[in-house]
Amino acid sequence: MDCIFCKILNKEMFSYKIYEDENVYAFLDITQGTKGHTLVIPKEHIKNVYELRDVDAANIFKVIPKIARALKVSFDPIGINIVSNNELPLQSVFHFHIHLIPRYKNDGMELSTINNYGNTSDKEFNNLVTLIKKNLM
Repeated sequence: MDCIFCKILNKEMFSYKIYEDENVYAFLDITQGTKGHTLVIPKEHIKNVYELRDVDAANIFKVIPKIARALKVSFDPIGINIVSNNELPLQSVFHFHIHLIPRYKNDGMELSTINNYGNTSDKEFNNLVTLIKKNLM
């Protein structure tokens, strides 16, 4: 398999490991978007959130607060972004991963969404809710 994260897990490539248990591995992102930028991955190769099983999500998200608290104590950020890009154009490694990105005043990071407040009617909201609920699996 040509997955960089699997190569890290198989010790074919080096990483700056900060946490590991039987299901989850966490290491510093080599890009260090901000100081302490960490990736949390399942040890099993899972392509993206669409393939993530409930047990995988539970294993990953039970350690997210522990790592986030360690980042907070270590670096005293003003906040943290928890991000997962899935599919193109933003997912660059097709092994599910969560970015923990500590935020600092004037850090230059730009993570935002478009504010469409007031542009969606009540009818459209209700249609969205109906469609999503219909497709919950």
